[in-house]
Amino acid sequence: MQASAVKLESRRFGIKILQPLKVREKSFMRELEALKPEAIVVVAYGQILPSEIIRLPEYGCINLHASLLPKYRGAAPINWAIINGETVTGVTTMLMDEGLDTGPVLLQKEVEIERTDTARTLSEKLSKVGAELLVETLEGLENKSIKPVPQTGEACYAPVLKKGDGRISWSKGAYELYNLVRGLYPWPGAFSFLEGKRLRILWAEPLSGNGPAGVIVKATKGELIVGTGEEVLSIKEIQPEGKKQMTVSDFLHGHNIREGMRFEEQLD
Repeated sequence: MQASAVKLESRRFGIKILQPLKVREKSFMRELEALKPEAIVVVAYGQILPSEIIRLPEYGCINLHASLLPKYRGAAPINWAIINGETVTGVTTMLMDEGLDTGPVLLQKEVEIERTDTARTLSEKLSKVGAELLVETLEGLENKSIKPVPQTGEACYAPVLKKGDGRISWSKGAYELYNLVRGLYPWPGAFSFLEGKRLRILWAEPLSGNGPAGVIVKATKGELIVGTGEEVLSIKEIQPEGKKQMTVSDFLHGHNIREGMRFEEQLD
């Protein structure tokens, strides 16, 4: 367990830190009320705020969310945007209500998803853009230059990720699997099984070509190419079970991998 960057900075500036196990604790509520907050900011907080807290501050409870709401409401918007092949996402500041990311929008800013982005790199980009947008939002609320507007457009959800979400189904197309690998890096990671061993696929590229789904069609000269439901997937970085991350070239040097071998989606 490690303290978050916010907690470390708070300590550095001598800011009091409250970390209730549950936000509904009466002692926490009393301390919060005593602060008489003008605004409360929530970023990737794992608990639902009760109505007593939502109504407490003068300027409301402001949530910074890593998507262009109403798209990708929920716990894992960055991952699902990549998995679903989106090319644009962004950040939204919104006034919280008692729904799940359903409150009125304050400000939004778009961010391009580049083809080399993973969930990690996109998170870093969005955190910087989001920090700037949050300051702009607080200033706008104070000087009354921002007015909340209802969310418009089609809503979709980004549910919590589970380890099993990383299981590769080779019947899917290569481009879809490429997005899965990117969207699940670094956690929970895309994975499959080869010769009874679990392998995490950390980076891969879709290529034109064909071959039976899950079957290795090339395993020479530093290339590991696998057939999929559409086109083929070239694996670039891999992590064998119990070992460190490595290039596919290093992996092939240390393992007897042959064309015709098949990746399995699960152990028998």
